[in-house]
Amino acid sequence: MGKQGRRRMGSYALFLIALFLCKFLAVAILDPLDFLALQSIRKSLHDLPGSNFFASWDFTSDPCNFAGVYCDSDKVIALNLGDPRAGSPGLTGRIDPAIGKLSALAELSIVPGRIYGSLPQSVSQLKDLRFLAISRNFISGDIPATLGQLRSLKTLDLSYNQLTGEIPRSIGTLPELTNVILCHNHLSGSVPPFLSQFLTRLTGPVDRLLSRLDQLNYVDLSLNQFTGPIPSQLFSFPITNLQLERNLFTGSVQPADQVTISTVDLSHNRLWGQISPMFSTVQNLYLNNNRFTGQVPASFVDQLLSGSIQILYLQHNYLTGIEIKPTAEIPVSSSLCLQYNCMVPPVQTPCPLKAGNEKTRPTAQCNEWKG
Repeated sequence: MGKQGRRRMGSYALFLIALFLCKFLAVAILDPLDFLALQSIRKSLHDLPGSNFFASWDFTSDPCNFAGVYCDSDKVIALNLGDPRAGSPGLTGRIDPAIGKLSALAELSIVPGRIYGSLPQSVSQLKDLRFLAISRNFISGDIPATLGQLRSLKTLDLSYNQLTGEIPRSIGTLPELTNVILCHNHLSGSVPPFLSQFLTRLTGPVDRLLSRLDQLNYVDLSLNQFTGPIPSQLFSFPITNLQLERNLFTGSVQPADQVTISTVDLSHNRLWGQISPMFSTVQNLYLNNNRFTGQVPASFVDQLLSGSIQILYLQHNYLTGIEIKPTAEIPVSSSLCLQYNCMVPPVQTPCPLKAGNEKTRPTAQCNEWKG
């Protein structure tokens, strides 16, 4: 081969090498800031015994191939930490503030485990974050008020942790928020009424900010210590599920219009007064274990017999009557429970085991509580 031919072959070889490097750099080289952030996150978290989640996190290879890491070009866009399979032991350690350096992150989740410490303020730097779920761990401290800077956030799930302090009102300004799950924590103070999935041991009155979150879909504030009345405008939200059970809510509940929410659970509170007929359009309604009095509106019976109401739990109240014939045929798909009220149930229907065996409330209690 002549000198000119060798030059051509050499140029061609260089071209192939350059092409390969360009492809490698475009696909495999992670942004240095993201690379360093993942290293810091790895150093602060560890597998619990029985978990091998971090086995693939070898930083001599491409981090975009790590378990739970998802990339778009040279940026990390999703981080799902921990083995999502049922029964996985999960992870332990703290969430490193370097998490805030993953500037393109849109999804952050951590499986149940033993993650402790506070939620880093730096999370608020993740301007593209749409999904934040860190439930069933041991996260403590306050919910950062700076989460109100996450303008794209749709789902916030910090349930089953050890959070304290008040719920920041800044969360009520998030325009895209559709799911709020904060149940089973130790929050206190006044609670913005836009909250609800379900969820922390919160205390204080529920008020304000409802009008700012018209995109909500699922609200769960159950198993807390919320106090005061339930704002009537909450029932006008275009949501599908409202969970407010097992709190300390008091007062009468009177929605302004027919409630179109599919599932409403107000059970195990201290609500009183007559049951509003506006609830008769709810498909699954739990009003049990309160202090409701008076007659059950006739509209409930109509909806129940037509099959429109699938669950109507009214047990453990102080109700005095319901106009339904003993021979009425309740659809198989519908459930009605009336026991332990100030009346003899006119129809015998199966109730949840937790409702107990007593059919009626003692007369002395009925006379004592007038609502």
